[in-house]
Amino acid sequence: MTAKYEQIKKQADIVRNINIQTVLKYNGCIQDKKDKRKWHTDKGLISVTRQKFMNWNNGTGGGGAIDLVMHIKGYNFIDSVIWLSEKIPSCLIEKSLTVEYSSKKILKLPQRDDNKLLQVKNYLINNRCIDSKLIENVIDTGKIYADYRGNAVFLLLGKEKKVVGAELRGTSNKCWRGLAPGSIKNDGCFYIKVENSRSIVLCESAIDALSFVTLNPKYTAISTSGLNPNPSWLLSLVQKNYKIYCGFDSDKAGNIFATKIMNIYPKIKRLSPHKKDWNDLLISIKNPSKMNN
Repeated sequence: MTAKYEQIKKQADIVRNINIQTVLKYNGCIQDKKDKRKWHTDKGLISVTRQKFMNWNNGTGGGGAIDLVMHIKGYNFIDSVIWLSEKIPSCLIEKSLTVEYSSKKILKLPQRDDNKLLQVKNYLINNRCIDSKLIENVIDTGKIYADYRGNAVFLLLGKEKKVVGAELRGTSNKCWRGLAPGSIKNDGCFYIKVENSRSIVLCESAIDALSFVTLNPKYTAISTSGLNPNPSWLLSLVQKNYKIYCGFDSDKAGNIFATKIMNIYPKIKRLSPHKKDWNDLLISIKNPSKMNN
């Protein structure tokens, strides 16, 4: 079974970056004559923006060739990979990969400024109510630092703990979040690993991952840095038979993408916060007065 999964994973890495407009053409979908970004499909009208798509008829969307085939044809993850491998000519796959990789930007991490570290720590501990020992530990391991603007920088780590990006969170009165330019969140993640834990929760942000571990110290928590139903690193975790839960936000978007991720990997179960997200839940428990601010 491991060999089969490894083969599928390698094939998925090859086909996932096929231009989704190519996938639409090979599915017999018709491009709109007036708006080239729109396609008429059996599932309804789909809008395309680069490698992202949105079906306005049922309010669902996603990104990448595999995701699109699952949506249009109703296939599972493995069957979608096989379909793309068999139906799309290899010359188009190679061309798509060349365009994808050549367009990747160089990662530009924000400049570190330890003079702003106290501001970041105060924000995470006092404003966000995250456990102080947890914050100190993650800072000591180098996964969080402060930049020259006082933003909290959460590093995304890939294979062999290589830094492949960073989540950024403003710590002033203005609520601001983003990714460092050139971040490849599909190749790595921010995570809090708990030794000997066999339970993993996927969260939408680093703040939520830290909040979840504060509430549930025996779980490992991973941030997908947004609504990502199938990052490339997830399959290897599924193969290792961890108990994996999708802890995306308790809102429409969170529920839609949780369903998508569970359709791809039926072993993954839903775990919803009782508030909108895990940090809201944490604050409501630790400091209810902040919920009214």
